Amino acid sequence: MMGTMISGMQNTIAARIDLSGVGVHSGKPVSISLLPADVDSGVVFQRSDIDSDQQSDIQAIVSSVGATDLCTVLGDPAGVHVKTVEHLMAALVALHVDNVIIEVDSAEIPVMDGSSEVFVDAIDQVGLMRQSRARRYLRVLKEVRFDMGPCWGMFTPYEGTRYEVEIDFSEEIIGRQTFAADLTPDVFRKELSRARTFGFMKDVERYWAAGFALGSSLENSVVICNDNNIINPEGLRYKDEFVRHKTLDAVGDLALAGAQILGCFRSYRGGHKLNALALQALLADPANYEWVNVETVARPAGRVQLMAVKAPAFAAEKS
Repeated sequence: MMGTMISGMQNTIAARIDLSGVGVHSGKPVSISLLPADVDSGVVFQRSDIDSDQQSDIQAIVSSVGATDLCTVLGDPAGVHVKTVEHLMAALVALHVDNVIIEVDSAEIPVMDGSSEVFVDAIDQVGLMRQSRARRYLRVLKEVRFDMGPCWGMFTPYEGTRYEVEIDFSEEIIGRQTFAADLTPDVFRKELSRARTFGFMKDVERYWAAGFALGSSLENSVVICNDNNIINPEGLRYKDEFVRHKTLDAVGDLALAGAQILGCFRSYRGGHKLNALALQALLADPANYEWVNVETVARPAGRVQLMAVKAPAFAAEKS
């Protein structure tokens, strides 16, 4: 599977995956199980700690977003919900996992090492199972821009899936960084999946008081201290790990379109809230996009031609 393009058919994982860790915000132990799912199921989170007479299924689509404070929360923040889904969602969409059930015994996905690497490795270990129906993609038809103060996100038509993300921090150790690349499974594995979440020591007490980052540690976060140095003894995994993680977050947040996006997403000083609002702006007008089924046809030198046909009308109703 490594280094190859997945066909135009839907995929699920070939076997069950069990993982455990800690919730970066709750600080509590969490276990999750990823289970193969039927065609057209999409990604569904199930709270296994919820009584069976309660509705615990949460569809991983943007209309399920309940909050975007420091992470993406699906469901009702005051009721049944699951938070910090973005790193797992990024791995699923980048590796072309269309259908999967995710059982979680808490209100938060485990942070693992603060990146998507553990999820990617687990998916690669079991492999994918090709299914009997064509994948659907969301193709951007026209430019859509969403502004939020000095921050902005923009979708433009593009023959493929591309991210161009720029961050701009006053802290000298981060400063202004840009990452731009076409998204493929191998690009995600090599260039994005290992980029960790990051934060500042000066913000810790404020986050703790608000009930955030209770499980944050040097094992799952890049921490910048008050003298503008990185506390982690191993340093950075990439010299521009900060913008790469912001790109990873964008991949996971935009996976809530319910399908891989064919188009280019550009953002400046983005975050979970901007990503969600930009995606909502794209989907607000049917003239902005269309659903298509795409088959990949390999060309010499590894290039790929996208052969698109409109998806059946029922596919659009899912989102």
